[in-house]
Amino acid sequence: MNTIVRRVVQASVAVTGSIALLASVAPASTAATARNGICEDYEFCLYHGADFTGSVSDFGYGSIPNYGSSQPGCYEYKGPGTGQGECVKNNARSARNRTHIHVVKIFYNSNYGGINFTFNPGGEANLGRLTEENASHFFELVS
Repeated sequence: MNTIVRRVVQASVAVTGSIALLASVAPASTAATARNGICEDYEFCLYHGADFTGSVSDFGYGSIPNYGSSQPGCYEYKGPGTGQGECVKNNARSARNRTHIHVVKIFYNSNYGGINFTFNPGGEANLGRLTEENASHFFELVS
């Protein structure tokens, strides 16, 4: 193997090793997990039932302009319990904000329109006026 090819291979191995090392030291506790129907740290969660009962739809960081109202393509309840597999839109009755760093607003209409209910980090409540009338949510960083 000539010198140039050997150096390219060595550089490639070094970069790959550095990327693997960076991935292995990233703290798992700061990353939301996949949408799995479990309300975990660093997620915003909507519940099919009042008082955090029924199936859960969990969201990592990111605003959702329209939950969607029919399959395929809607955001659905993934956790076990009443409502599992149903679309979230207009079916949520309670919510928890476990993001730690975001204020999350749930809106009456799609595209963040109409009245909204605000959840500060750590906030949880029944949706009140927005029970069964919810179509989108927006994440804002806490200043």
